[in-house]
Amino acid sequence: MPKYERNPDVVASLTPEQHRVTQENGTERPGSGKLLNNHEPGIYVDIVSGEPLFASGAKYDSGCGWPSFTKPIEPAHVRELGDNSLGMARTEVRSAHGDSHLGHVFPDGPREAGGLRYCINSASLRFVHRDDMEAEGYGDYLDQVEDVT
Repeated sequence: MPKYERNPDVVASLTPEQHRVTQENGTERPGSGKLLNNHEPGIYVDIVSGEPLFASGAKYDSGCGWPSFTKPIEPAHVRELGDNSLGMARTEVRSAHGDSHLGHVFPDGPREAGGLRYCINSASLRFVHRDDMEAEGYGDYLDQVEDVT
């Protein structure tokens, strides 16, 4: 079992936008994230720790301007915390081992898929294509990856 942890060298090498989002609880502008329109099969991992977070099969177009997912690929890798910033009650999503701010989860997702919408910043994620998953140590998750149309 791989060990995922916050890597100070990776944190030091983040772009200013990645640092602002993951380390300072920032939010990228809607529609600006490089992974918003990614439709390739694979998984999305925490940019800081590498822990697997979401699979392409759980990604959908919610129209909100950020990559959206119906569920985590590995629930133990995602923490949900109360967030009362900006004068509203929300649920923040953070990576469990990297402690990266990922985004928020809302109860307005597709009902047939559980009703949740994980609204996630592209700046907090690294995409691993299905073809590279085995070589990068994510082979155990291949059965959760589906083609996205």
